[in-house]
Amino acid sequence: MKTSTELKRDVIAELNWDPSLPSNNIGVEVSDGVVTLSGHVSSFVEKWNAERAARRVVGVDAIAVEISVDLPGSSKREDADIARTATNVLAWASYLPPDSIKVMVEGGWITLTGNVEWEYQRNAAAEAIRRLMGVTGVSNDVSLAPSIASQVVQSDIETALKRLAKTESQKIIVHVDGNTVTLSGTTHSWVERDLATQAAWNAPGVKHVQDKIRISM
Repeated sequence: MKTSTELKRDVIAELNWDPSLPSNNIGVEVSDGVVTLSGHVSSFVEKWNAERAARRVVGVDAIAVEISVDLPGSSKREDADIARTATNVLAWASYLPPDSIKVMVEGGWITLTGNVEWEYQRNAAAEAIRRLMGVTGVSNDVSLAPSIASQVVQSDIETALKRLAKTESQKIIVHVDGNTVTLSGTTHSWVERDLATQAAWNAPGVKHVQDKIRISM
């Protein structure tokens, strides 16, 4: 198991290595596996990428993000302009039903609402607008409303876990209750944990996934 000093060193190294963080003004503190990121960046996508970089490091149990987004003058935009751009981007997305997602912007912070059938649509919508100029944050409040209430078959999810997580699937327990899937057990990394939740979300009819998987070193 890594010490706090080792974990801090590894997180800093990952932040410095990530090419999507050209100017690294991010401070790192670690205590009992909890990583706190602080400082400031010039765009929301840099803040997002910093969080993702920290998540990739083995040994990170939780992340507190205290990074502020300080937009340079050339990147600042009116909320109405951001809203129009975000709405147009989503309207052109082939993976979304027409008018399925609504956009609200306040102080550069975008809130998405509405309903889609699949988790990948929900995530892709946030990813599409996260990189827009002038955005200071994104709240993804889009709900999942499957058009067909397919019953989740536990064996299908377990088979997917074996494909994606390989040997780690044997340590993951799947429980299905209606349209809710609960995952428990252990994995050795965030990557394996994310693969397990992805497998559950990809099952037809899933509306909720409760991730109770622990990271075990």
